[in-house]
Amino acid sequence: MSKVIIFGVLDTAELAHYYLQHDSEHEVVAFTINKEYLESDSFKGLPVVPFEEVEKHFDPTEYKFFAPMTGRNMNRNRESIYHQAKEKGYSFISYISSKATIFDRSLIGENCFILEDNTIQPFTTVGNNVVMWSGNHIGHHGSIQDHVFFTSHVVLSGHCLVESYSFFGVNSTIRDYTKISKGTLVGMASAITKETEEWGIYIGNPAKKVPGKKSYDAY
Repeated sequence: MSKVIIFGVLDTAELAHYYLQHDSEHEVVAFTINKEYLESDSFKGLPVVPFEEVEKHFDPTEYKFFAPMTGRNMNRNRESIYHQAKEKGYSFISYISSKATIFDRSLIGENCFILEDNTIQPFTTVGNNVVMWSGNHIGHHGSIQDHVFFTSHVVLSGHCLVESYSFFGVNSTIRDYTKISKGTLVGMASAITKETEEWGIYIGNPAKKVPGKKSYDAY
């Protein structure tokens, strides 16, 4: 069991608190947020401290960190907090729902937030700082790099490579043996049948690249 500090005080942090309290061995002891957004010194009956000085309140050798943030700015906001907390000396937990089907948890990195009804088939690795909302199918013999976000009911077929910063909308589908290049944004209900371009936006079935736009400008 670890004593855990959660980054944030909005919906995702509230959900993380609920899941950790009801479906993990960990104990949430506090929340933290950037000083400019700090409006209260408590949330869910626990202290909220400025992120800029969190290590002064909670020694990184005694407490662990969890930053289950949204995919905004193509996951780069979450990446920034992840790296800043590491620089402060914190190590991270991951939350993997007891209602997820995962055959080898050792293949999943740190600061991952994997909710109920996800299936991750054998021989697929998941990097650090990855969020999988509920109900996704992650196929076998694949690789998911760091800082990726799956919404819900995404089907990632076997032997796929998902590069960092990618984002998958609800009900999107990825053909087997497909490379999803760095920073790809896959729109809701879109079907990817071939390799994507870095920082591209793809919508439709079959999906086509949105011309003249980068994913980091859209989300």
